[in-house]
Amino acid sequence: MRSARLDATDWLILRELQADGRITNIDLARKVGISAPPCLRRVRALEEAGIIEGFTAILNDKALGFDVSAFAMIKLHSQAEADLIAFEKRVQESPIVRDCYMLSGEIDFLLRCVAPDLSAFQDFIIHELTAAPNVESVKTTLVIRASKHAAGVPTELAAGGGRGRRVIVPAADG
Repeated sequence: MRSARLDATDWLILRELQADGRITNIDLARKVGISAPPCLRRVRALEEAGIIEGFTAILNDKALGFDVSAFAMIKLHSQAEADLIAFEKRVQESPIVRDCYMLSGEIDFLLRCVAPDLSAFQDFIIHELTAAPNVESVKTTLVIRASKHAAGVPTELAAGGGRGRRVIVPAADG
């Protein structure tokens, strides 16, 4: 791990890119108040530092026929590191699981799932989750409506616009 000092301009760049990853470099530079070449250099530096991990499109699940969004709360029999890793590997292989979080407390994992229909979600729960080794219990809850989805981090909470805020980033492999 190494640290990188982000100034207010870096935080503005991150805020704008998080809001619109398709913004052109020229428009981004204009919005953050710098010229295009240094803006591009800063974006590349943020990518190289691992602060910007990539860019993606946000898809409308319902428009694409994925009508079921749900959460699954998983309790394992054992929390030994090897068992936790084995469970994580299993859910990483499932396309229905979109997010997986290891938690502290009574529940070991929280999974956000998206499926084409209730039958597909039930099949996943019965045949993949409850049948998995080391799974003690599975509790599910269906999403009725999503009121807020804010990807990324709350850049607006960075002290002083992030001026001089030190961020720890993983060292590049290799």
